Amino acid sequence: MEIRGTDTPRLDWTGDALAIGLFEDAVDLTGDLAELDQKLAGTITELIEETEFKGSANSSAVTRVGSSSPIRKIILVGLGKPDDLTLDTLRRGSATIARTAKQQKITTLGISLPVVNDDPTATAQVITEGIILALHQDNRFKSESEDKGAKLEQIDLLGLAGQEAGIDQAQKICEGVILARELVAAPANEVTPISLAQTAEELASEYGFSLEILDREACEELGMGAFLGVAKASDLPPKFIHMTYKPDGTPKRKLAIVGKGLTFDSGGLNLKGAGSGIETMKMDMGGAAATLGTAKAIGQLKPDVEVHFISAATENMISGHAMHPGDILTASNGKTIEVNNTDAEGRLTLADALVFAEKLEVDAIADLATLTGACVVALGNDIAGLWTTDETIAQQFKDAAEAAGEKLWQMPMEEKYFEGLKSQIADFKNTGPRAAGSITAALFLKQFVKETPWVHIDIAGTVWTDKENGCNNSGATGFPVRTLVNWVLSET
Repeated sequence: MEIRGTDTPRLDWTGDALAIGLFEDAVDLTGDLAELDQKLAGTITELIEETEFKGSANSSAVTRVGSSSPIRKIILVGLGKPDDLTLDTLRRGSATIARTAKQQKITTLGISLPVVNDDPTATAQVITEGIILALHQDNRFKSESEDKGAKLEQIDLLGLAGQEAGIDQAQKICEGVILARELVAAPANEVTPISLAQTAEELASEYGFSLEILDREACEELGMGAFLGVAKASDLPPKFIHMTYKPDGTPKRKLAIVGKGLTFDSGGLNLKGAGSGIETMKMDMGGAAATLGTAKAIGQLKPDVEVHFISAATENMISGHAMHPGDILTASNGKTIEVNNTDAEGRLTLADALVFAEKLEVDAIADLATLTGACVVALGNDIAGLWTTDETIAQQFKDAAEAAGEKLWQMPMEEKYFEGLKSQIADFKNTGPRAAGSITAALFLKQFVKETPWVHIDIAGTVWTDKENGCNNSGATGFPVRTLVNWVLSET
C-alpha cells in the first residue's frame, strides 16, 4: 500500500473513492465542494440528506456514484465541532475512512481533511497513522486469513503534497506499534522469555543496537534476588534484556525505558482464581512489548538521543521451587522485601530492572507495566496512570501522550500510604492494603530509584481493547509506543 501526498484538487481527483471530512452542523456544501457535488449530479447532497449526516465526530456515510463518474464512491466522515479539531481528530477520522474503504473493497482512495495548526507535516503523519493502524489485522494464528478481497493499493492525501517526511515518520512509528501489538496478542506458548530475547536479538541485528542478555547466573552475580524470586518456579529460564541505541556523535540526552516482561502470570502460589482473567495473562508483558516496539521505531528514526531498552523477562508459575507467601527477597540495591502476595510479582521484577537502569547514569527513566487492577478500577480501559515526583518529566509525558492521542492521567504519590507497605521483619512488603493499590505499587517502585528523574506508567487497562476504538481494532493496542517515541524525540 502506497500513501502519498498530492496537490491534485478534489474537483480533479479520480479513483475508486474520495473521502471528505465535514464539521458538525456545517455540512452545507460551498465552494469547490458545491462544484464537485454538481459535477457528481448532486450525489453528495443526496447522501447527506438520505443518511441525515450531521458531521458528528467519527460518524460516516458512503454511497456509490454513477458508473460514468471518474469517482466510483463518496465517503463522508464527521470531524465534530470546528473548535474541537485536533490532530487526534484526524487520526481517528482517517481510521474511520480506512475501515470504510476496506469494507467497500476500495483499491485507490483519496482523502481530503483539513490541516491542523497550520502544520501539514504533522497532519500527514497522524492521517497516515490512523490509516495504517486501523487496517492492521493479526491473522497469524488462523488457518485461513479473514482479510480477503480487494486491498487498498494507493492512498492520496489531498492538499499534502511534499509531506513525505510526516508520512515516513508515521510508517516507522506504526511498525513499532504493530510489533508491540503482535507481541501482546501472541499466546504464552509463543511469546516466552526466550522468544522476547530473540526478538531483541533480531532488532539489534537489524538496527545496529548493542545488546546484552543476562542469564540466571549473571543476574545472581548482580544480586537480582527480587527478579529471580519470581522466576524460580518456571521451567523456562529468565532473560534480562538490555539493548542500547546510540546515535552518531554526542547524544543530547540519555534515557532508559524499562518494560515489565511477565510472559505469563499464573499468580504463583497466590493463584489467580476463577473469574480473575488468568486466560488473559499473556498480556502481562505489555510493558516489554512496548519497550521493544519503541526500539523498532527509534532504530529507524535515529534521533540524537541515547536510549536503553530494558526488560526483566520471566514467567510467574507454580512448582516445588516457587517462592512462598512470606518469603523474604533481597533486591540488587540491598533492600529486603517480604512477599505477602506472589501475584504482585511485576513490581519485584521491575525493582531490579530499575536499579540496573539507574546505574547506567541516564538523565531519566520511564517504566511501563501492566501492574495493577486498581489502576483499571480508577481510570478504566482508555487511560493509563502516571506517577512521578518530578514535574518536568510529568509534563514531558503529558505533552508526548497528547500528541500521540494516548491518554495519561497523573496520579498522586501520597507518601503517607507507604505505611501500608511496612513489614515487621523486612524493609517493606510487596503489597499494601486494597485501598489505593496502584499508588502503593508506585511507592514500592520508588524505593529502587534514588536520584534519577523517573516516571511510572501503569498500562494495565490500555494494552487491550475488546472493541474497535479510534485507530485500534479489537485486541492489542500497542499502547504506549507512540507516546514513548514522542518523549524520546522531544527537545526538552
